[in-house]
Amino acid sequence: MAALAAIINVSSSLGYLLPAIIGLESMGIPSPGETALVLAAVLASQGKLQIWLVIPIGIASAIVGDNVGYLLGRRLGREVLVAAGPFRERRRKLIDLGDRYFARHGAKTIFIGRWLAWIRFAVAWLAGINEVPFRTFFTWNALGGITWGLTYGLLGYLGGSAVTRAVESIGLLAAIAIGVAVAAGWATFRLRQRRREP
Repeated sequence: MAALAAIINVSSSLGYLLPAIIGLESMGIPSPGETALVLAAVLASQGKLQIWLVIPIGIASAIVGDNVGYLLGRRLGREVLVAAGPFRERRRKLIDLGDRYFARHGAKTIFIGRWLAWIRFAVAWLAGINEVPFRTFFTWNALGGITWGLTYGLLGYLGGSAVTRAVESIGLLAAIAIGVAVAAGWATFRLRQRRREP
C-alpha cells in the first residue's frame, strides 16, 4: 500500500504518464496497464489530473501499442517461429493451429483479449503472427480499446480508491482463472495429439 500511496501523491505532470504505460503493455511488454489507467483516473477524481485527458491518453496508448505489437508480430514473429532450430516442427504445428484458430475466432479474440489481464500483452503479437487482416485487427482492436478505456477510466474516476482495490483483487482472480484455462487447453491439445499418433 505504500507504493500505491506514493503513486497517488505523484505530481500532475507525471500523472499523465500513468495511462501511457498501457502502450508498453499493448506492444507486448508485460506492464500494469489496467492498474495504471485506474490509478490515473483515481488521481483525476482527486482533482490532480483531468479525466477528459486521462481516458483519451489511455485509449490512444492501448490502440497505438496494439498496432505496433501487431506489426512486429506480422513482420518478425512468423519468421522467428519457422526459423531452423530446436522444435521447428512443433513450432510449425503451433502456427498452423494458430492460423485455424484466428480464422474462426480472430475478431472476438482481439476484442475480448483487451479485457483479460495477463494475456492482453500477447494478443496483438499473435494476431500479427497469424496474419489476421489489418482492417479486421484495427476495427476490433479499436472497439476493444475504446470500450475498455472508457469503462476502467470511468470506474476509477467515479469509484476512487475503492475501485483500485477491487480491480487489483479481480485482476488476481482473473490471472488464476486464465492460468487454469490455459493449462486445461494445453492438456486437451496434448491428449488429442497423442490419440492421433500411431
